[in-house]
Amino acid sequence: MKIVIKHEISGRIRFSMPKRRFSFEEADRLQYYLLSLDGVEKATVYERSADAVIVYTGDRDEILKKVTTFDADSEEVKALVPDNTGRELMASYKEKLITKVILHYGCRVFLPSPIRRVKAIIMATKFIYRGLVSLLKRRKLEVSVLDATAITVSLLTGDYSTASSVMFLLGVGDLLEEWTHKKSVDDLARSMALKADKVWLRKDGSEIQIPISQVAPGDEISVRVGNVIPLDGTVVSGEAMVNQATLTGEGIPVEKKEGAYVYAGTVIEEGDIILRVEKTSGATRYEKIIKMIEESEQLKSGVESRAEHLADGLVPYTLGGTILAYLFTRNITKALSVLMVDFSCALKLSMPVTVLSAMRECQDNHLTVKGGKFLEAIASADTIVFDKTGTLTMATPKVMDVITFSGRDKDEMLRIAACLEEHYPHSIANAVVQEAAERGLEHNEMHSKVEYVVAHGIASDIDGKKVVIGSWHFVMEDEGCVIPEAEKDKLENISKEYSRLFLAIGGELAAVILLVDPLRPEALDVVKKLHMAGFKNIVMMTGDSKHTAKRVAGLVGVDSYYAEVLPEDKAGFVRKEKEKGHTVVMIGDGINDSPALSEADCGIAISEGAQLARQIADVMISEDDLYRLVTLKELSDLLMKRIRFNYRFVVGFNLGLIGLGLFGVITPATSAMLHNGSTIALGLRSMTNLKKEK
Repeated sequence: MKIVIKHEISGRIRFSMPKRRFSFEEADRLQYYLLSLDGVEKATVYERSADAVIVYTGDRDEILKKVTTFDADSEEVKALVPDNTGRELMASYKEKLITKVILHYGCRVFLPSPIRRVKAIIMATKFIYRGLVSLLKRRKLEVSVLDATAITVSLLTGDYSTASSVMFLLGVGDLLEEWTHKKSVDDLARSMALKADKVWLRKDGSEIQIPISQVAPGDEISVRVGNVIPLDGTVVSGEAMVNQATLTGEGIPVEKKEGAYVYAGTVIEEGDIILRVEKTSGATRYEKIIKMIEESEQLKSGVESRAEHLADGLVPYTLGGTILAYLFTRNITKALSVLMVDFSCALKLSMPVTVLSAMRECQDNHLTVKGGKFLEAIASADTIVFDKTGTLTMATPKVMDVITFSGRDKDEMLRIAACLEEHYPHSIANAVVQEAAERGLEHNEMHSKVEYVVAHGIASDIDGKKVVIGSWHFVMEDEGCVIPEAEKDKLENISKEYSRLFLAIGGELAAVILLVDPLRPEALDVVKKLHMAGFKNIVMMTGDSKHTAKRVAGLVGVDSYYAEVLPEDKAGFVRKEKEKGHTVVMIGDGINDSPALSEADCGIAISEGAQLARQIADVMISEDDLYRLVTLKELSDLLMKRIRFNYRFVVGFNLGLIGLGLFGVITPATSAMLHNGSTIALGLRSMTNLKKEK
């Protein structure tokens, strides 16, 4: 395909395609294709002009050569585009806003006065009806009552221009609020959409891992504890407790047995199942998330709720002030000037827009926030709790050695360990599987059903012998395995600097896998910056040994640390800190962190962690970078700063308008224009990125 370069500077090219305009689908396909190219850092496609802009690094000619091979109809390109991109949503609201502005001012210029008056009366019926419903049906003095009163009085006094302006500004405000809300919800839903790339397909009595795109209706797939169910289907065997919070909002797990229907996106908290796939489409999943978000009260932060209550509470005072102004001045113009000023209008528009825009900005910074109240919690938090493995340390520990007992072969022990661990991905499990792959050790299924014990380990059977792998507590204490008598010194001499994974076969210790978990390079600086940002108590908790925990804690500079803790210990610590009056943030990545993530005022999960942790968490970092925590704290603080500014502005500006109206400095029309104009201006300002205010 030929392209025409319209403008070019170093590292940036704007070009057009041989079309007058793109459809939304074509624009999305081109944009995601460009973003998939090596060296392209940013790509923007304009559907109206069929233009595209790329920001790139690397070889210019090579990138342009790949651009010219773009084929919008190829299956490879179509596969790059997610089910919902938001492009069509944005375009529709832009058109609605432009159309509303053109129609309003076009009617003022071209329509004769009598027709404009009839139009104003017809438009007013909608607002008056809303006010009557609020007053007579719900028996509440809400903002709609003020709007209806202001419009009615303007019409009765013959001020049709003011009435039209008020209705126009109210309509624009409603449209902007709806636009911002839907855009934020749409972005949030896409980020929460299921990202299960591979599944375990059950075929001929064994399991093989295949891409989810290859699954067809009728296939049977295996899903185990801690994993997200990737597709809708019916349970054909097994039993599990499934957390359906992503669909119903209820966090209480539901029992699923043979014959039960399970939904994509729900999480298995206990048990294992095999399900027969019914649907392979991802669109229904997206729609379910949209519905869940829109219905969830989690979207509303405490400041939003307080703003709404305060907004409605101010309505009687505005009406009372109008009546008093008329009684004292006997001047309907001055009374109308008070009525046209409504504190609640600006509060109700700006607060939700501010919070949703902050959530959207978080999304732009690779932070998925599931509700405004969690940003408020982070802004006020004074305690932050880190899990160690996979959070402060790298998510990819490295196997340093395999110590075997009773003359067993190292490679064979590593092969068995990898065969068990690959079913329950965690940072340590991934390290074992990777080490086996690097040594060229194949580990086809050799065991029976695998049982996972949260925070302890895995149990199965091989050749009639029970095999367990996990922590010392699980293998040696819970399972009662023994150390070969002649090799106790061998175990004692293993360096305590390493993390240790114990493997036992037939009740006897067979191997100890030694792992080193490198510290994240940014961990020390992040902890330092979090201290500077206002966190007074930074805690590290881990199920690892005291020696390892002490070393890591000293390197990163946390205030305190706890070693050899169980999941309930982490959750218990969070609970006690909250009882002391602290606001607590918890950061983790594993299944064992899930109870503490749920208990915290705000739970944060790392992108590469267990799916259960990501589903339960209130915030998810979708980039492997702890600096995002500093960004999250910064955005939360800026959000609260903007909200406080909005409160001060609304009160100060509107009191000023009331004063000017009472002294006759401004007319009701001017008062309405300034009030509604300031409300929309505040709403538009609230839509801007928080970081621009720094």
